[in-house]
Amino acid sequence: MRIALDISPLTIGHASQHKVRGSGFYLENLKRSLLDHFPDNKYIFFTPKEQLSGVDIVHIPYFEPFFRTLPLQKRFPTVVTVHDLIPLVFPKHFPPGIRGQIKWQIQKLALKNMNAIITDSFASKRDIARILSYEEDKIHVVYLAADAVFKSVKNTSGLVGMRKKYSLPKEFVLYVGDATWNKNLPRIIEAVSNLKIPFVMVGKALVNNEVDSSNPWNRDLVEVNKVVKNNPNILRLGFVPTEDLVALYNLATIFVMPSLYEGFGFPVLEAMASGCPVITSKEGSLSEVAGEAAYIVDPYSVKSIEDGIKEMFSNKKLRQEFSEKGRVQAAKFSWKKTAEQTIYVYEKILA
Repeated sequence: MRIALDISPLTIGHASQHKVRGSGFYLENLKRSLLDHFPDNKYIFFTPKEQLSGVDIVHIPYFEPFFRTLPLQKRFPTVVTVHDLIPLVFPKHFPPGIRGQIKWQIQKLALKNMNAIITDSFASKRDIARILSYEEDKIHVVYLAADAVFKSVKNTSGLVGMRKKYSLPKEFVLYVGDATWNKNLPRIIEAVSNLKIPFVMVGKALVNNEVDSSNPWNRDLVEVNKVVKNNPNILRLGFVPTEDLVALYNLATIFVMPSLYEGFGFPVLEAMASGCPVITSKEGSLSEVAGEAAYIVDPYSVKSIEDGIKEMFSNKKLRQEFSEKGRVQAAKFSWKKTAEQTIYVYEKILA
């Protein structure tokens, strides 16, 4: 097969904001896995400004509802990856504005013109089928995986150096991700603040000093910035290199991600693969990703989150139990499987 893969999120322009987000990691790992496991195919890595010719299938591996990311007309069989439709599932918390509404109508038409949609979870598949009225047999669930670098680190001297680099406390709760409404950060911060437990946050958006406070999408980030300011118990690291993130998962006492909704939830698997016990919720895709290998809390209840953190933080035996379960659960997901199932979608379309 001659496969054309749109790599816009790894290059420049609006799409490049995804480079340090889940869709950027997805594209990097998918690209590498296809080359490693299916080297007999011919791969063309392109951006929309380039003219394509003589390809069998085009894959657009990212999607935004309120920005133009899809062609209205396609020259070749085309599949698009839609990680989630969270802004459309919860429109009250992600208002698109008039321009966004117009662009969504165009994007919706373009989506319906695609030969197939790949998505990360059955939760997202249900959303796509309902919101788009799209044929379910054309929506393919292809699970993602943690990068192979996420694992338990045996070299404790390296961890000591990382602890010094970021001035980390001996024990702490870790969060990795964005600060949008679905991430539930205000409730998490309230819970750890009540417990007076050190809290470390990783994510580029968390140290953004040029936040548009009038944009309702930034409401939680604005609130977080106010709450954590001058709080010595809360440490914001911003974006960190992958090797540092591996160390942070290994150093953390527990990892928390009790989201209100997720399309997949990369950090949950990354933490599990690194042996860090996880607290999460069952909302969206998280029950599919975490299975029975995480401590589950009610994300809408600060008390439930607080009780979960308190119990896990004070119970070493419980942490060890979830650490072991997490490693087993994370091992069920692999980028080889992702590549195999993606190739299956290509072949099904061409057949």
